[in-house]
Amino acid sequence: MKLTLPVFALALLATAARAETPYQMYVAGRFAEAERTALAENDAEGYALAARSELAAETMRPEPCWPCLERAKTMAERAIGLDPRLAEARIEFVVALGYEARLMGELEAHFKGFAEKAKNNIDAAIADEPTNAWAWAALGGWNIEIAHDAGSALARWLYGASLRGGLADFSKAFAAAPDNLVLRFQYALSLGSTNPTVYRDTIIDALARAAQDTPQSAFEIYAQKSARDLLAALKARDMPSFNRLVRHDQGYP
Repeated sequence: MKLTLPVFALALLATAARAETPYQMYVAGRFAEAERTALAENDAEGYALAARSELAAETMRPEPCWPCLERAKTMAERAIGLDPRLAEARIEFVVALGYEARLMGELEAHFKGFAEKAKNNIDAAIADEPTNAWAWAALGGWNIEIAHDAGSALARWLYGASLRGGLADFSKAFAAAPDNLVLRFQYALSLGSTNPTVYRDTIIDALARAAQDTPQSAFEIYAQKSARDLLAALKARDMPSFNRLVRHDQGYP
């Protein structure tokens, strides 16, 4: 039976309505499919989501994948080129840069200017979206990691980074997104890599909040499980396991 033109058009609309968006694929944890369909959109938002999908898959791999990080960074750069004011594109670029810096080591990352590149992109994201929780968390992580790696005096002199600044930045992230379990998890990782003894109570609080919140995506389910594993190790005072989990979750080999 042939469909008349109006009926055929309605059938096409119904099919389109049922089609999943790239973001829905990302939420479901189908990262490769989300990346592929997002790239097909050929716009800044699509490239940014493709980078986010690649980075989510990278976070969940048992071992780091350098070509995957390069791919994510390239897609984020493409998104920035298409829309310099898209905060998500800059945040995904910074995340990819951070993973690469940990793989290559502090010294090489320093000479390649990774810290400055990350800071410039975070500042641009905050300038365009002052209440973007991810941008403030990225700045918090940047401050804490550099202050820890370089030492407080050198970090302040070379980059203007400080632990106090990082704590304040995370506070702004939580104010903007109080129920975001991934931000609490990232906060715990940042402090856990710095001094889990001094910040033990703060880390436990952050992990407990992440463990209790309701995950909204496959990636959040993964992050929540990781938070619960960290919390169990810290409460048991099993520091070798805690430190190993922190390094793994931060992307160290």
